[in-house]
Amino acid sequence: MKKNVLKLVLVLFAAVIAGASLWYSNLLARKMADEERNKVRLWAEAVQRKARLVKYANTLFNQIAADEQEKVRLWADATRLLASPAISGGDLSFIFEVIRNNNNIPVILANNENKIERTRNLPDSLRQNDSAYITEQLRIMRQQHQPIEINIYQNQKNYLFYEDSRLFTDLKKILNDLSHSFITEVVKNLASVPVLLTDSTQTKIIAHGNIDTARLQNAIYVRQLISAMRVSNPPIPVELGDGGKQYIFYEESSLSKELRYFPYLVLGIMSIFIFFGYSIFSTARRAEQNRVWIGLAKETAHQLGTPLSSLMAWVEYLKEKDMAIADELGKDVKRLETITSRFSKIGSAPQLEANDVSTALTETVEYIKARTSQKVKFGYHEAPGINTVAPLNVPLFSWVIENLLRNAIDAMGGIGNLDIDVSEDAKFIFIDITDSGKGIPKGNFKVVFEPGYTTKERGWGLGLSLCKRIIENYHGGRIFVKNSETNKGTTFRIALKKE
Repeated sequence: MKKNVLKLVLVLFAAVIAGASLWYSNLLARKMADEERNKVRLWAEAVQRKARLVKYANTLFNQIAADEQEKVRLWADATRLLASPAISGGDLSFIFEVIRNNNNIPVILANNENKIERTRNLPDSLRQNDSAYITEQLRIMRQQHQPIEINIYQNQKNYLFYEDSRLFTDLKKILNDLSHSFITEVVKNLASVPVLLTDSTQTKIIAHGNIDTARLQNAIYVRQLISAMRVSNPPIPVELGDGGKQYIFYEESSLSKELRYFPYLVLGIMSIFIFFGYSIFSTARRAEQNRVWIGLAKETAHQLGTPLSSLMAWVEYLKEKDMAIADELGKDVKRLETITSRFSKIGSAPQLEANDVSTALTETVEYIKARTSQKVKFGYHEAPGINTVAPLNVPLFSWVIENLLRNAIDAMGGIGNLDIDVSEDAKFIFIDITDSGKGIPKGNFKVVFEPGYTTKERGWGLGLSLCKRIIENYHGGRIFVKNSETNKGTTFRIALKKE
């Protein structure tokens, strides 16, 4: 009883430690997850702000582009007016001022026969008179913009070709770098969260980060991932100047997800450690008990050897004198010899041979019955026609039956009914031993087989433990309390394998 209380205390103590560890680990995990969520929130706000900056820069860029196009058109109009005969007598200072103000947009004026009439602000000022260079610049301008047609008079026309100014080109490069860096920062975010940049339809992936690229080849996986991210966090809309919105999807990092399960992982590891520690301790304890029992059994057999030899000699002497008591004494001496043999074999693997369980059982019952009070009524019941042959070590099996019968007689106080029932199924032979004694509490059905458990004042609590070892370890069967009721009796069942 004290042992069970101690086990309960240890289990409760372990549960308290495990619960406290789980609570504290869970608290740390929640704090780390909250910190990551704050980082992600700050990252998302930074992304939105930078997206607004990129959008503003793109708006400014488009305004500069429109201003440059307007400046080119003014320059073309001024050139057309300057060539017009109708304005030859007027004030030309404003026209010349418009032409002179174009000091950054490269332009080439050509007639309808593709002859170069005038150039201005070409990138390489040292090659203004190089026809090959001018022709190459004209080709570049044709690819960039449609030329502006200038009607001079009658059927004469000039064409004004132009390209983006150095300022506009530099701004365009800066904008492209800004957009590229924005996408790079979104993909390689400091929060290390899985992130997707999609188009306006929210289906096509433009860029991604912290996600397995190979898995993104699966369209079904992509749809499921985007759907899960949308549920986890609302997507961030951004405009980078391409005329449409793009969307940033993100979710918590794998580290944050793993942190949720970290406390349970710790608890699992602790449980495994405790389990294996307890198993090793129990194995070592059982091994020590086995060594004690084996040593005790062999020493008992050795101690019984000398008086047993003497008793056998006295039995022979009494037989020579034709004394009636000699036969009964001979049976008891033979029984002592069997008991000594049992003790001497403990610790060794027993030899199992095909034997009739019924024969071994009835012999043991008859032996105990002859040495028990008449107040105990024995009953033996065997189903007709059953096969009771099984691999058996008869001396050890008889020991089990003897232990069970003696325990039953003690439980009844030497008065009551003791029934033995034998039955079978396809694989097992069943032996039920039922007494009308005081019974066993249901909570002790398994405890009764543990070493040291006893209800007797002078008992060692080894009998049922040895019975369990003999039936289960040596014969591969089972022994257990089939049922029991307080003050009504108990039934022990033995199940022996047929083969």
